[in-house]
Amino acid sequence: MAVAVSPLAPKSVPEMPVIKGVRLGTAAAGIKYKDRTDVMLAVLDPGTTVAGVFTTSKCPSAPVEWCRDKLKGAKPRALVVNSGNANAFTGKNGRTACKFTAEIAARAIGCKPADIFLASTGVIGEPLNAQAFDGVMEGLVAAAKPGAWLEAAKAIMTTDTFPKVATATAKLGKATVTINGFAKGAGMIAPDMATMLSYVFTDAPISQRALQALLSDGVASSFNAVTIDGDTSTSDTLMAFATGAAAEDGAPTIARADDPKLKAFRKAFNAVLANLAEQVARDGEGARKLVEVTVEGAVSDASARRIAKSISNSPLVKTAIAGEDANWGRVVMAVGKAGEPADRDKLSIWFNGIRVAHKGARDPGYDEAEVSKAMKDEVIALKVALGMGRGKDRMLTCDLTKEYVAINGDYRS
Repeated sequence: MAVAVSPLAPKSVPEMPVIKGVRLGTAAAGIKYKDRTDVMLAVLDPGTTVAGVFTTSKCPSAPVEWCRDKLKGAKPRALVVNSGNANAFTGKNGRTACKFTAEIAARAIGCKPADIFLASTGVIGEPLNAQAFDGVMEGLVAAAKPGAWLEAAKAIMTTDTFPKVATATAKLGKATVTINGFAKGAGMIAPDMATMLSYVFTDAPISQRALQALLSDGVASSFNAVTIDGDTSTSDTLMAFATGAAAEDGAPTIARADDPKLKAFRKAFNAVLANLAEQVARDGEGARKLVEVTVEGAVSDASARRIAKSISNSPLVKTAIAGEDANWGRVVMAVGKAGEPADRDKLSIWFNGIRVAHKGARDPGYDEAEVSKAMKDEVIALKVALGMGRGKDRMLTCDLTKEYVAINGDYRS
């Protein structure tokens, strides 16, 4: 049965340019799904650098452990990702599957297994039949080509309703460099590092150390500022690969993340991360509204983040928004339970620019008809002013609908 595309999906898909040093391929290995691709391969030229941030879950998947172990000093030659099975909570079988997959990919490419990075997404607790990759790996390597970004994004989808891709360019020295990314994620999303699975590629010549610093900094206001349901996945992975091919066009090699020459690149890199993170929020399972929660006037930015997360993860706030009800009482509840400094009598709340509550009570100018009309919009801006200090933060979430329950109730079926 065809899945309806989220009404919040972007209206257009960007043209994804080729990045020198990256070739992409997809295949149908039959991991879980029938009649669709479920494995993607990115072949990387020698000299590529890699950075990664991963789930903070104490029960990480086998591929997360594999990537963490290989990250330092890595010489990446390929990325292999499958959908349909998370290879998480799979014990020795999971570790064996990783080793086997890396070995057959390395053999097909002509490199070491330690040069292969892996990820899996899908059902947790089911053994992964890695033998299925053996039948498609050589073909994947042979057919891999530049520019197949959309196909790669589609191959790693699970409950996603649309593929998520983003691109940007920036000046690095006198050269123009490209940054491309794709992601998957729609549920089990409250990343405490990055997001479900997301990959960013660039032709900029950037050292591993500098790339890691860029990535670690970039997640704070992008992927770590998104929540769908408050649940952190066992498989959350965000990785960046820099092929360095733009050096041929005069791009300088960057050794440190604080290099002034990185200013334009950093802005473009962070824009790609933010774009992908927003697309994840727009594809929240069953979502009908994108919700931007802004908290200001907190005692610190960290306090504002915790309050924004409390609001964004509240089922009562999210179901009220699904019902197009500007129920500020539920927002007050979420602020109060966050455990952060707050004063009821200083609190103000806005929905889509309309102040509904002020100084601990309903706004004297409240107009039910005006607010009800605003709540029909697809994008809801929910702002809270605490009046306690200068701390502020922002998070993206979505509403909570009946479809979320239906999707997750049937997920293993």
